Amino acid sequence: MLSLERRSLAAVVLSCVAACATAPSTPLPPITDGADLEASLVLGAGDVIEVKVYREPELDGVYRVNAVGALEFPLVGKVVLKGKNADDLAREIRARLADGYLKDPQVTVFVREYNSKKIHVLGQVVRAGTFPYEPRMSIIQAITNAGGFTKLAATNAVKVTRVADGTEQSFELPVGDIGSGKAPNFELWPGDIIFVPEALF
Repeated sequence: MLSLERRSLAAVVLSCVAACATAPSTPLPPITDGADLEASLVLGAGDVIEVKVYREPELDGVYRVNAVGALEFPLVGKVVLKGKNADDLAREIRARLADGYLKDPQVTVFVREYNSKKIHVLGQVVRAGTFPYEPRMSIIQAITNAGGFTKLAATNAVKVTRVADGTEQSFELPVGDIGSGKAPNFELWPGDIIFVPEALF
């Protein structure tokens, strides 16, 4: 009997295959500032962040968000991250440090790993599956994480399915040309489903 995780992945595969077969591709979105996308992403369990407090090296550190979406920070204690992005977290730590601990603290938060966000790579790749989203992740990076294309892959007809503002979009990408420098790279969003079809010989 298939495990729940395997059944869920199989459902994603079937859903993507059906969507890719029937949904027309939309024009590629304009290249956006990756920093803007990153700033909009809320943090979740498993994410790894780095916190720096200016001129307070003993407070600098790398933290993994725990299973309930919180972390323990020196002096201020438990910080709940529900609904917060990196900038929100920096503001909260700054405010709590300023409340009796430090005068005008300067806090910055960097996200090292978005383990709570996933990318799905399916179809004609060596290791189809689900992978953690990384800041400013490209289509080439995702295909590489999946072990690269198989010999049967239609490398210039890769489909990316994305939900943006509640609307499902589908893009067809010439990833073979991207890899050889003939086409611009494509930046992924968390939750994107990449489907590599089989080439028609």
